[in-house]
Amino acid sequence: MTSSDPSDHLAAPGGTPDSAGLRRSPLHDRHVALGAKFAEFGGWEMPLQYSGVIDEHTAVRTTVGVFDVSHLGKALVAGPGAAAFVNACLSNDLGRIGPGKAQYTLCCDESGGVVDDLIAYYYADDRIFLVPNAANTGEVVRRLEAARPDTVQITDLHIDYAVLAVQGPRSAELLAAVGLPGDHDYMGFVEAQHEGVPVIVCRTGYTGEHGYELLPRAEYAEPLWDALLGAGESLGVKPAGLAARDTLRTEMGYPLHGQDLSLEISPLQARSGWAVGWKKPEFWGRDALLAEKEAGPRRRLAGLESLDRGIPRPGMAVLDADGATIGTVTSGTFSPTRKVGIGLALLDTAAGVSAGDEITIDVRGRRSRVRVIDPPFVPSHVR
Repeated sequence: MTSSDPSDHLAAPGGTPDSAGLRRSPLHDRHVALGAKFAEFGGWEMPLQYSGVIDEHTAVRTTVGVFDVSHLGKALVAGPGAAAFVNACLSNDLGRIGPGKAQYTLCCDESGGVVDDLIAYYYADDRIFLVPNAANTGEVVRRLEAARPDTVQITDLHIDYAVLAVQGPRSAELLAAVGLPGDHDYMGFVEAQHEGVPVIVCRTGYTGEHGYELLPRAEYAEPLWDALLGAGESLGVKPAGLAARDTLRTEMGYPLHGQDLSLEISPLQARSGWAVGWKKPEFWGRDALLAEKEAGPRRRLAGLESLDRGIPRPGMAVLDADGATIGTVTSGTFSPTRKVGIGLALLDTAAGVSAGDEITIDVRGRRSRVRVIDPPFVPSHVR
């Protein structure tokens, strides 16, 4: 492995707590200087927005935006049999990919509920790098640690790395402008260097646009951030916060753990059954998920598009023509691209609702008309 191998960097600074006990990104001072508004995400104080949600959202859809998502977890599973071990735990089938490829996968519990959704980076049969959600990193690591064979070691690298997401139709141009490669396949990753400093460049993202996620060591995050924003001025680059990240992912129908996926919402219910290796002989939650698949899920995630001025919001009841509750909104927002309210909702399958049907949601006691659609709400450009 080269010097950007995650096992080489076990003592990098980052994640320094603030007075409220929240961790801070190694880029926190840069965000303050840019006038960012902050919010708590998974135990971290992270930038919510800079110039405004719509401005940042539009930049990602039309030019390029740069996000600091260093709150995302990082963990290394290493040792003889590491890939086989991870494959026996997490839902997706690592046998479908190989070294240099990444895979979206799920950590489920025995009931088939989702502990977390995460990305697995396949370095080698003895080395898998995981990127879970911030709030769930400790639990994912704990479960893996409890199940690991003696040949495998689990290392929590949550604060050792920063993660910068470069997303948008001009993202490849921006990487080229700072001397980083961008021509690898979707869900592939390469090890590169920026001004002599190792950085992992991944063709992944959470916006639906062509994009990359860059993983430098935490202490090298600031020079890379500065270089991206400086080189991107002529491309229309914008620093983008987690509020725009949420509107972008909602337009794509991407699930958010804790809302659209959870211990109570299975992969089948969340339309994420494609991330399950159904033919694998072993993974956490396999028996429960196979039983649910056989019986059919009792509810399923669907897209909602507003037909009036109402905006779906999490927790709102979804109603049928008779006013009976047939589901609940799990995610919802105003779509800056479509200029309408959009949302995701868990709908009872027994209600017989399908794409194209018009139903209603309860907006503070008023019935607001929506149309059921199959996400995404805007075209995908990830490839």
